[in-house]
Amino acid sequence: MKLPTIRPGLGGRFTLLLALIGVLASGLTGYYAFSTSRSLLVTAAEQRLLTANQVLVRQLLVTLEGVVRDVRMLARHPLLAQALSATGAEARGGAEEGVDALFAGMLETRPEYFQVRLIAAAEHGMERVRIDRDDSGLVRVAGDEMQEKGHFPYVYETLRLPPGRVYISPPAINHEEGAHASLGKPTLQLAVPIRDGRRVLGLVVISVDIGRIFQQLSAELPSNVAFMLTNRHGDFLVHPDPAKAFAFDRGRRVLIQDEFPATAGLVAGEPGELVTVADMPGQGRVVAAFVKHRLPAEHDDRSFILGLSQPLAEVLASSDTVGAATARIVVAFSVLSIFLAILLARAVIRPLNQMLRSVERFSSGEARTPLPVQRRDEIGVLARSVDSLQKQVDGQMAALQEKQRELDHLASHDSLTGLPNRRLFLDRLAQALARSRRTGEPLALLFIDLDHFKEINDRLGHGAGDVVLRTVAERMVAEVREIDTVARLGGDEFIILLDATEDRAVIAKIAGALLTVLADPVAVAGEAVVIGGSIGISGYPRDGSTAIEIIAAADKAMYRAKHEGRNSFRFASGEA
Repeated sequence: MKLPTIRPGLGGRFTLLLALIGVLASGLTGYYAFSTSRSLLVTAAEQRLLTANQVLVRQLLVTLEGVVRDVRMLARHPLLAQALSATGAEARGGAEEGVDALFAGMLETRPEYFQVRLIAAAEHGMERVRIDRDDSGLVRVAGDEMQEKGHFPYVYETLRLPPGRVYISPPAINHEEGAHASLGKPTLQLAVPIRDGRRVLGLVVISVDIGRIFQQLSAELPSNVAFMLTNRHGDFLVHPDPAKAFAFDRGRRVLIQDEFPATAGLVAGEPGELVTVADMPGQGRVVAAFVKHRLPAEHDDRSFILGLSQPLAEVLASSDTVGAATARIVVAFSVLSIFLAILLARAVIRPLNQMLRSVERFSSGEARTPLPVQRRDEIGVLARSVDSLQKQVDGQMAALQEKQRELDHLASHDSLTGLPNRRLFLDRLAQALARSRRTGEPLALLFIDLDHFKEINDRLGHGAGDVVLRTVAERMVAEVREIDTVARLGGDEFIILLDATEDRAVIAKIAGALLTVLADPVAVAGEAVVIGGSIGISGYPRDGSTAIEIIAAADKAMYRAKHEGRNSFRFASGEA
């Protein structure tokens, strides 16, 4: 004989529902307590990392200040001015011998220095005295091994410095010929001009082994804490993965704002601090703290970002005990919730069913049914809360849809100028090439690099540079057709796709018009600045059959225009 199926009535089902709600509430409360304890652990780790960051920044500044004091001390030494101003061979030779001994003594006491040099302002920045370090000790470079260095920024920029300023180069891998121990190593140059009254005789420059300094900074950190350092653009100088350090020297960019998106504002903004939890490539989820610091103006207007990270799993290891205690509390409150659910079920069945129907319709996207919001008891409060929650969800869904549309636009356009970015441009170029291969119609690319932009950006600030970039973008868009594409590749580099165009005279006319509008002054910070630009022109199929080939051809032609006088254009094959 088959037994009948016993189904719980509405009261039983509602009792079960209230019990489940009570258990859920207990579970959420326990989860909140557990999450709060984990959050406190993360916050404590963030503060520890931030404090350690600040200490490392101070240590780095102390080290840098020591180099600044050394280079200033050398610049003020009378032997250096004498060696640069002496006219007779005997007098000059005696002074240079004294400078040689002075530099050698400096390198012997400063193992973090690669090289000390005395460079004349005359003779195209000819080295007068040079002491290098190599694996066997100190090397005194003389005679034909002396080199002209006037074309290096650390020479010509230092010679233009006003009194009291110290030149500090961007950290970079040293590729100078004959650099001995510093060849291929991370190097920083600090230089000070040597003056005789108002006349600049030359400069003294110290090359610093920043790799050694970085090792000293991170030597006392715990083994589970990763040390990171970037330049002001966000390029990694130190990274847990050595292959990502100084990647820009190998032709690619590894940026902190790509690995830690929260740092984008720190890179673009003023000095400050940031803590975040993020997924670090190759390291898993980590707690990280960053400090951006700018060097004093009397040294150089350069900034850097120093960061420390620690695996999140290690930070949260001590939360297991808290989790076990929380679980016991959740079980006790769940039992109490079940008991209360049995007592309250019958009094709230009808209005609760009404609210359940409303929630079911809302969750399935149907029109909401009325709720007993007019009640003055707890059921009424719950009904009003559900009604308010439904309205909030509706509003948030609308906001999320709008945000998604904005994100779709940002993914394909430059946030500063509103122009298509590299991704969208390459997509349009691929479509244009496919169409050209099918129809036989040619196309042309104009690769544009702004002239003198860096000087204006450094002198007037990034805000002024942004105004210039937006202005030139608007001008270039106005000079081409609607079917053409003007895109910003990054920095001060733009590229234009001229669709269905092969007449060189027409292309030259467009390039000339672009040069004209680029040369028009731009009003920035109360003054009119002149930018100008250099343009390289390539075409399909004349200069390549793929996107990479024709972009590379236009880029090469642009550099030829820049090296041959700037504010001009060059075709990749032949002359305009």
